[in-house]
Amino acid sequence: MHAQTPTALKALTAVETSGLDAIEQLAFARILLDSVKGGRRGATLRMYRPAPTVAFGARDRFLPGFAAAIEAARDHGFTPALRSLGGRAAAYHPGSLVIDHIEPSDAFIKDTNARFSGFGQEYVDVLRGIGVDARLGEIPGEYCPGEHSVNVGGRIKAIGTAQRVVSGAWLFSSSVVVEDPDPIRAVLTDVEAALGVDWDPSTGGSISEVHPGVTVDAVAEAFTEHFARAYALTTGMPTAEELDRLPEQVRGHAL
Repeated sequence: MHAQTPTALKALTAVETSGLDAIEQLAFARILLDSVKGGRRGATLRMYRPAPTVAFGARDRFLPGFAAAIEAARDHGFTPALRSLGGRAAAYHPGSLVIDHIEPSDAFIKDTNARFSGFGQEYVDVLRGIGVDARLGEIPGEYCPGEHSVNVGGRIKAIGTAQRVVSGAWLFSSSVVVEDPDPIRAVLTDVEAALGVDWDPSTGGSISEVHPGVTVDAVAEAFTEHFARAYALTTGMPTAEELDRLPEQVRGHAL
């Protein structure tokens, strides 16, 4: 008998970005998606701690209070931005971790629900691995509600997920709110009020409210270890061409 050759892990390149402002970080996700779609990159990962940002969904633009919501975000020191994926307004800040996962695909639209449930369960498992009471599923009254959100103890929304699928690739983006819950709750309270959206402010906090010892660094390390086990993980940097595209892409997200 011949020994079986272990199945090779899929390659995944973690792209490190630094020095980008709130809108540039948001815009760079779309640039990476285009790079993967065009075959200039393979499967790509990006994890970063964002600047204070309120990312509005496309539907928010048509609400009467949209202009007031933009000003409410600014009043709290959050940069308002328009995202190209996801539903309603979401807030994150340096006490959060954003995870962008992009892969090539020849299945347009197909498997979107499987990605939501699959990544959602993976992320639950990662958080449970560091002692967080993570659970998959929407909790009543949460902001930017989603069937595949990850919550802590059935009380606080911890991870919001969204995806964009284009011909040739998909982007799955997640924001994990880990620490410093008060600014998140405060800005969302005023933004949602301006938009006329009902929600329960107690659901908009951070993992640290239930697990005070959990830090962004610990969560980032846990996710890095997860990806390193599941993929042949390497690191990389943005290309000059990708950085050159930033000014043009930013215009689509600025408010």
